[in-house]
Amino acid sequence: RSSANPLAAERARHILAQLSGRVHRVLTAVAVQSGEQRFAALSVSHVSFAALDAAQLDAYVATGEPLGKAGAYGIQGAAAAFIAHMSGSYSGIMGLPLYETAQLLRQAGLRF
Repeated sequence: RSSANPLAAERARHILAQLSGRVHRVLTAVAVQSGEQRFAALSVSHVSFAALDAAQLDAYVATGEPLGKAGAYGIQGAAAAFIAHMSGSYSGIMGLPLYETAQLLRQAGLRF
């Protein structure tokens, strides 16, 4: 699938090479509007990537999974095998921090 857009694939490979063997932060903001009131939260997570060699990078990019994803990986997919450690919000790394969202909905008066 990555051959369909070689520029996107090369960009994904570059991002993943930058993450390889390092810890990075994932920041995810969420807001809830209720009438005139707005409630907002920021989820901060840390992800430690294993060191990846060229063959691992090429194989993962060739799956097409990293294309179109912020950070060029999906923690819920095959890239989970590259995550040595994470702290913070798993759902925030995926895209919507559920704990923070639930807290904001409660602040806005929704009960569930």
